Amino acid sequence: MKAAFLMASSLSPSTSSSGICYLVGAGPGDPGLLTIKGKECIEAADVLVYDYLSNNDFLRYAKEGAEKIYVGKKAGDHALPQDQINALIVKLTREGKIVTRLKGGDPVLFGRGAEEAAELAEAGVRFEIVPGITSAIAAPAYAGIPVTHRDHASQLTIFTGHEDPSKSETSLDYAKLAMAEGTKVFLMGVERMAEITGELMKHGADPETPMALVRWGTHGKQQTLVATLGTMARRVEETSFKAPAVAVVGNVVKERERINWFESRPLFGKKIVVTRTRQQVGVLSRMLRDLGADVIELPTIRITEPKDRLGFGQLVQDCHTYEWIIFTSPNGVDAFFRMFDKLYNDARSIGGARIACIGPGTAEKVRARHLAVDLMPEKDFVAEGLIKALGNHQNMENVSVLWVKAEETREVIAKELTRMGAIVDEAIAYRTVPEKEDNLEALARLKKEGADMITFTSASTVDHFMDLGVPLPEGCKVASIGPVTSQAVKKHGLSVDVSATQHSIPGLVEAISRYWAR
Repeated sequence: MKAAFLMASSLSPSTSSSGICYLVGAGPGDPGLLTIKGKECIEAADVLVYDYLSNNDFLRYAKEGAEKIYVGKKAGDHALPQDQINALIVKLTREGKIVTRLKGGDPVLFGRGAEEAAELAEAGVRFEIVPGITSAIAAPAYAGIPVTHRDHASQLTIFTGHEDPSKSETSLDYAKLAMAEGTKVFLMGVERMAEITGELMKHGADPETPMALVRWGTHGKQQTLVATLGTMARRVEETSFKAPAVAVVGNVVKERERINWFESRPLFGKKIVVTRTRQQVGVLSRMLRDLGADVIELPTIRITEPKDRLGFGQLVQDCHTYEWIIFTSPNGVDAFFRMFDKLYNDARSIGGARIACIGPGTAEKVRARHLAVDLMPEKDFVAEGLIKALGNHQNMENVSVLWVKAEETREVIAKELTRMGAIVDEAIAYRTVPEKEDNLEALARLKKEGADMITFTSASTVDHFMDLGVPLPEGCKVASIGPVTSQAVKKHGLSVDVSATQHSIPGLVEAISRYWAR
């Protein structure tokens, strides 16, 4: 209990004297490989200072209002020189802010984390080093190459292929490296492949030694090139293989034939765009990534407060007076209970109202509150399906209903229930507005790299994507969660290539998997 308290205290909101800088290893790229401590540091940060190789998806963990500063560096293109990065994190920490410095992989393994820590120490400000999973081990593992193996290697040597460019000569002892037993891994050496492999062979390394390069390891866009120590430099040139990549030299590369698990998944190699809100994007993205997809998270909408917040609050306050409460989206559930928790401190204050949900995603949100869902359509998870289920369940004459909804939702439920004799009050819980700030990097990536498929989970995601004025890449397929969303797609002159049979996130993922399996 004490340890948990200390952790919570170190990540508490900042004051004028509580500035601290967390030097966080963001891992090799797969969002699931970020450590729990690293995630907590992101959530606590007043300012995020992040690198080229740290996954941009991690930015969604930042609290509202957190400042985000990109300082990425790649070959020949530095957003900010290292000395300026050092000065920046010192300045921000001295201002009493919680600064989280996100660095790809591990912050001190061939990174500049140790130098940044020294600058912070010299400035007399607080800092912590939060280790991360290094690409030196993770990238080969995702390519089916264990860096050690009982049959092949009991020793691992890791070195850098990119030394300080100001040095007049290398500090690497290629004679010792060439003769080292076991596996050799080197980072950041693609541009110097001929020189590095040449030096190893010059000092006695066997040219026939198996070798692999893993580019963008653990990402959905991972690429692996297999050759030998003697042929790799030529293969890099022939295939135009680019950085960033991890190089593995040794007999462990042979294991790839048997345990290449990541690149054999059903959606591997498919680039899929997810357009949900930043808060909701995680579930769909994770399910697609689990199947191997390279996901571009491009939120097109943002959820905001209703215009009449007082009116919404009054309806929530009176929720116990209704016979039915209808939820037609997970966002509606979240908004309702945020207001409910401000008004009541006892879940029983919801009274005897029964709860109806439009589909499993919405129902899951309700059940997370330890409340039962009394009614949900069996298969048609749309407004019409919910109306049919209610009508089959009971006579709706003079039944009081509170419908928790978005501002721009179709009026099908209120119209049909009123026609059936019900007394319906509409509680406008939230509005969807265009996302104009949190998708700029994703938009740039979509324009540059294209995509194989784009997913839409509501009519509003379709409308707001089209409002961005970004044409779909050539050959990009469209996947829709259900008929209402498909109608919005067609309204904009696009065709629907994939439509979920079950109108839910799992149903959409299943439909996408079936489509590509063909």
